[in-house]
Amino acid sequence: MADSVYKVIELIGTSSDSWEKAAASAVSRAGETLRDLRVAEVVQLDLQLDAQGKVEAYRAKLKVSFKFEGS
Repeated sequence: MADSVYKVIELIGTSSDSWEKAAASAVSRAGETLRDLRVAEVVQLDLQLDAQGKVEAYRAKLKVSFKFEGS
């Protein structure tokens, strides 16, 4: 088995509906430009609030890893 190297990046996804959709949005968008995504770890959840304190958006911060290509 060959050794592998992975890069870890941090992403923040947002959704007006839920933290789950915010996380899925971040992974989906990353998958449009990065190949071989391996693991997504939710590291923080928070809310964006309006001036009256009502929830405007759910935010999910993720660490996402992908495998480096090449020989």
